[in-house]
Amino acid sequence: MGSEEFRAGMRKLAGGVTIITSIDGTGQRCGLTATAVCSLSTEPPSLVACVNRNSSVAAVVESTRVFAVNVLSSDQLDVAEVFAGRAGLVREERFASGKWRAIETGAPVLHDTAVTFECELAEVKEFGTHLILIGQVAATHLSEGRDDPLLYGNGAFLTAAAVA
Repeated sequence: MGSEEFRAGMRKLAGGVTIITSIDGTGQRCGLTATAVCSLSTEPPSLVACVNRNSSVAAVVESTRVFAVNVLSSDQLDVAEVFAGRAGLVREERFASGKWRAIETGAPVLHDTAVTFECELAEVKEFGTHLILIGQVAATHLSEGRDDPLLYGNGAFLTAAAVA
């Protein structure tokens, strides 16, 4: 099976849209839009995030050992587009989109997300083109009233109303 066929198939698997961020030793921030994030354990609270080995985030997280997973709400499509590279901006330039702050770990946290998980890198695994980051959650930041997640599926950003 070819990689294009696999990619086409994976586009059918809808997922929540996140921006994975980190900060290097000089204070330069980096981030990317990702959908490959899932919970791993509640004891200790931990999650898994997958990032391309060639991304700035991969290099920075391995050295600083901190990252944040910002889970976007449906009204944050513009920020998702910027961090997906569709605006032609790189590294620090991307942070002009959205309101950012550093809280617990120093990794950039986006204001008004559905939720943000600040993580300390517990383990990293290499597989193919990606790094699998296992993050122990140091802090969880829930936003009030942000129930509609931003999703990605079939090659496009999607929104979904909360089901009662």
